[in-house]
Amino acid sequence: MNEKIQEDIAKQILELKREKNALILAHNYQILAVQEIADFVGDSLELSQKAMEAKKSIIVFCGVRFMAEVAKILNPDAKVLMPRGDAVCPMADMVTPEDIDELRKQHPDAAVCSYINTNADLKAVSDVCCTSANASKVVARLESKKVIFAPDRNLAAYVQRGVEKQIIPCNGYCYVHTRFTPSDVESARKAHPKAIVIVHPECEPDVIDLADEVLSTSGMLRFARSTDAEEIVVGTEEGLIERMRKEIPEKRFFSLGRAQICSNMKRTRLEDVLVALRDEIDEIRIDDATIEAARKPLERMFALIG
Repeated sequence: MNEKIQEDIAKQILELKREKNALILAHNYQILAVQEIADFVGDSLELSQKAMEAKKSIIVFCGVRFMAEVAKILNPDAKVLMPRGDAVCPMADMVTPEDIDELRKQHPDAAVCSYINTNADLKAVSDVCCTSANASKVVARLESKKVIFAPDRNLAAYVQRGVEKQIIPCNGYCYVHTRFTPSDVESARKAHPKAIVIVHPECEPDVIDLADEVLSTSGMLRFARSTDAEEIVVGTEEGLIERMRKEIPEKRFFSLGRAQICSNMKRTRLEDVLVALRDEIDEIRIDDATIEAARKPLERMFALIG
């Protein structure tokens, strides 16, 4: 699509947004063209807070399905539209409510902490939710000494490092972050000896062991802005690296190994946002009982992190 057509579509989106009193939210992994027309770009924690606080009648969520579900759960009176209904998170589908029921039987004294990267029905059977930015804090502040952690095994392992509790992990994972390897870190240090290496906690433990910092996506962005380092190697999806290069042009950013792409995050295009907003299609619908049950662990998360 040429630049003129993109500009025309972006203009139509912004006009419709004003006419319909809509809010556009986009995750850090979205393509730059979508990030640029959003009212707010951030990670899962930031986006969930924006959705909860939104006073708009329509929320257009540019991300994957579990994120749009969270917006609906936290703001049920809003019409939440998802420009690409087929944009899902494979990790969110790796653990089911039935899996949690079985783990509760095996560990009846354990609390269930569900990563925000889960479907609404799994949140509904959880005690608390967390994000990569606050997982360690949330788990540390739970009264339970045993915690079932779903679905990401790598985030669970990272949380285990910082708490004196027994973490019972599920076996989910992020196919993007698990592609980074220790050899990628070693190669990056040779190629960029002055660079700081930062990685996401969804990376494998042996990659985390070799990193200088382990941060959520927005944590990475804040670090990149504040550090004195002029070169940073980033171990996360390329969408965030593109945002860093645009917003912090005075520093140099390199992907850890080959740039990794979340194909589902990249499905959303400007024309998808335009159609969703114009025709008000692909609305997120969740039954009232699930909304009520799933809101409780999300609200407990906010209460625990203060």
